[in-house]
Amino acid sequence: MKITFIGGGNMAVALIGGLKKKGFSAAGIQVVEPNAEARERLTDSFGVRCAPAVDAAALNCEVIVLAVKPQQMRDAVAPLTGALATQLIVSIAAGLRIADMSRWLGGHAKLVRTMPNTPALIGSGVTGLCAAPGVDADGRAMAEKILGAVGRTVWIEDEAQMDAVTAVSGSGPGYVFYLMEALADAAADLGFAPEVARLLAVETFLGAARLAETSPEPLSLLRERVTSKGGTTAAALQSFDEAGLRASIARGVQAATARGRELGDLMGKH
Repeated sequence: MKITFIGGGNMAVALIGGLKKKGFSAAGIQVVEPNAEARERLTDSFGVRCAPAVDAAALNCEVIVLAVKPQQMRDAVAPLTGALATQLIVSIAAGLRIADMSRWLGGHAKLVRTMPNTPALIGSGVTGLCAAPGVDADGRAMAEKILGAVGRTVWIEDEAQMDAVTAVSGSGPGYVFYLMEALADAAADLGFAPEVARLLAVETFLGAARLAETSPEPLSLLRERVTSKGGTTAAALQSFDEAGLRASIARGVQAATARGRELGDLMGKH
């Protein structure tokens, strides 16, 4: 499989690094990146071919990964319109719908829309993928191999749910950092030095996440096991419930989902 990345930013770097760690040859990867410094870094770091613009060599591939910002996508794919053959197009741009990308690409039908998240930068991401009807099993396998290089993957059959994927896992690291920050601030208010407060908060989230990952039990049961009746955890959780924290989180995710749909509508108008 030969892969060409359009865009050489952080997520492209993460994917290329992940692919190489899994044994993928640098000879099978190309990057189209206008910025000369970024091209030099990519070549030095990974030994991949880089070009400032789409050329014949860049089109000599089975998969093209669109790794540019959503607002830059239409200009970025313009050189591909009318130049594609049977390549699979994989987009990692948030919010852009398959129908709009297909239209910008002159009706190209082999597209997979994906939503990775920032932990992919350290190989611990999770990505939702949604394939157009024109993508066969081989195309799905190629897309999954690429995104699976930086973490777990899950297929979403109804594209309408991709905005919810963005709201839950795409934006989710921001929620986790927010809660970590709140816990660290609470620890600091109790007299801990900032570095100690941060350590306590971060390691608690890491440990709890690892425990949840390795346990087949429901999250509710894991919570109950650390919540002794009348104990300290129960006191805190009761306070959270009285403040409506769970409902607030649900409303936040719903707001993110709605905003994702709005952005998709806006970007698709062009």
